[in-house]
Amino acid sequence: MDYAEALGFLGGHIDHERSASVAAGQVEGLSLDAMRSLVDLLGDPQLTYPTIHVTGTNGKGSVSRMATALLAASGLDVGTYASPHLHQVNERICRNLEAIHDDELAGEITRLSTYEQLLEQRPTYFELLTAAAFDWFAEVAVDVAVVEVGLLGTYDATNVIEAQVAVVTSIGSDHTDFAAGWEHSIAHEKSGIIKPRSAVVLGEMDPDLHHVFAEAGGEELYILGRDFGCSLDIVALGGHQVTLDTPHGSHGEVFLPFHGAHQVTNAAVSVMAVEAFFDRRLDDEVVREGFGAVELPGRFEVLMRNPLLIVDAAHNPEGVRSAAETLRTEFAPAGSRIVVMGLLEGRDPRAMVDALMPAAADLLVVCRPPSARAMIPERVARAAEQAGIAVEVVADPTEATERALAVAAEEDVVLVLGSFYVVGPVRACYVSQSEDGGRGACG
Repeated sequence: MDYAEALGFLGGHIDHERSASVAAGQVEGLSLDAMRSLVDLLGDPQLTYPTIHVTGTNGKGSVSRMATALLAASGLDVGTYASPHLHQVNERICRNLEAIHDDELAGEITRLSTYEQLLEQRPTYFELLTAAAFDWFAEVAVDVAVVEVGLLGTYDATNVIEAQVAVVTSIGSDHTDFAAGWEHSIAHEKSGIIKPRSAVVLGEMDPDLHHVFAEAGGEELYILGRDFGCSLDIVALGGHQVTLDTPHGSHGEVFLPFHGAHQVTNAAVSVMAVEAFFDRRLDDEVVREGFGAVELPGRFEVLMRNPLLIVDAAHNPEGVRSAAETLRTEFAPAGSRIVVMGLLEGRDPRAMVDALMPAAADLLVVCRPPSARAMIPERVARAAEQAGIAVEVVADPTEATERALAVAAEEDVVLVLGSFYVVGPVRACYVSQSEDGGRGACG
């Protein structure tokens, strides 16, 4: 297969990312049998290198990129598997944060297509991509892989690895029906990535959930605020100047080139995860070099100034609230605040609108994400009207962003959020314009 044929082959498989989400505690019929059969045919490549496994409601993508950068700064060759992607599926499978080449991905998918006919159960889109990542990491002989969970934990296709470090960044309201005890249901699902020899790193969550992970059987448990954290955080130009503390020592005067108090927490989690992996303190120069190399595409990323254009892939109330709070505390725009937002089904539109309150939005431009799971914009618009926010509907995300910029003055800010499906096309347009040295219409 060539690259286009490989993408076509992948597209012919069930893609749960484009269908209804699974709720924690409602996992009947889910199994790792198909995934285990697939990697068994490949010779279990995922067991040929050590791994750091990362799950969490929010922050797992950021922590994965930060941990990768710290490991690379330590001199290791690092594979990273993440989801979803912003622009191109290759972004999910990286070596030292460089995406797999089209020809290499096509070769992996071609190989997997020959094995598929030997399986009793047809693999899903995500299972094929996960197997391709594991196989490619073994082929290029990475020293370590950082693997991001796609959904929850226990029955996620990535959970055929035996992680040296299991990371849970946060517990929030994704993938739940809000039945009584939903927080514990999510915690139990995420604790499924913990293996008997795993060191466990826990980020931001209700302390009442800590026992779930303590009882999951890992060797060591590191808890944010008890065993590690950030003892000094100063908002600086372009990011934060921080001191990060772990049981192995402190790292002072570390510059983090990204915005948001939540990303400072993610940085602390990533340092703890990598030090747990090495079972030693990282050199200060490694920490500074590693964070200096981190880029977080689509995570409160400034794409343009005058007016300020920011994209953030926040897709749940917790993430939207963090983005809104970051805008309020770190930017404090003198002008109006215009938000472009599109949601997927499964969200409570009023909860998402209410989460915007710290940003004090003056106008909400509602769009429709290019996904089969897209929520109709009118539902979000009604929630905004009920909350007393001025609202317009422009279905296409890039056209919605153009509309927001058209009414924005130079001192205003436009914040685009709601999902990767919204941020992806907007970012592609404006990054392209920036590289071309000009600004035109994206719509």
